[in-house]
Amino acid sequence: MTAPQLIAFDFDGVICDGLIEYFQTAWQAYVQLFNPANQAVSQEAPDGLAEKFYPLRPVIETGWEMPALVRALIDSASDKAIIQQWPAMALSYLEAANLTKAQSAQTLDGVRDQWINTDLSGWLGLHRFYPGMIDKLADLLAGDIPVYIVSTKEGRFIKALLAKSGLDFPEERIIGKEVKRPKYETLRILKKKHFVEQIWFVEDRLPALESVVAQSDLQQTELFLADWGYNLAPDRDLARQHPRIHLLSLQQVVQKFDGWMSLSV
Repeated sequence: MTAPQLIAFDFDGVICDGLIEYFQTAWQAYVQLFNPANQAVSQEAPDGLAEKFYPLRPVIETGWEMPALVRALIDSASDKAIIQQWPAMALSYLEAANLTKAQSAQTLDGVRDQWINTDLSGWLGLHRFYPGMIDKLADLLAGDIPVYIVSTKEGRFIKALLAKSGLDFPEERIIGKEVKRPKYETLRILKKKHFVEQIWFVEDRLPALESVVAQSDLQQTELFLADWGYNLAPDRDLARQHPRIHLLSLQQVVQKFDGWMSLSV
């Protein structure tokens, strides 16, 4: 196994644990979108709702689904149904309320923007970086390998969080939702830009990795599923059996590259 010529990391669920912020933002966006009776945006969510939301976070691919997941839980949808029928179920909740994906996404981003503008420290304080990840990124940035963040989170949010961490991550190396293209297309662009073949990509969503597998010109890309991130046990089982995808632990990712595959189980 050779070392990568370029390495890319997803952000949420790989570098940063934002579950608390995810739920609080999703709840406030839900209130604005679905306007449940006798609820106010400032009112706290029902007891136990966050604890139901956290384990189901892996079903969410993009932000518009977050308020819909809250709606599904309020509607007493079962975990099994949510896991098996998402995101079609998410869309059905929006359509029933005469809402669009764009409206949901705009409302969610609006909640975040207002929160950041009025209480940045409070918003940042709801995020935690996974142990060792900031130091790992700092070490990689000090080396010769190009390092990128490729995420469906807005780049401006990523920049604010990394700035808070004290890591001076190059702004041009942060590729967020605003580029409006699949991650595999971003990897293709980076491959051509840097004239490389050996790209390593760390992601916590199995479908995102499978979409890279389907690209004939990205066959030399090494793909890693972060087992500490937002994924479910069946995803990790599939990764263990997949010929192209390596299951990666938090213990491994902070090691040198030759330890990324040797400890896989």
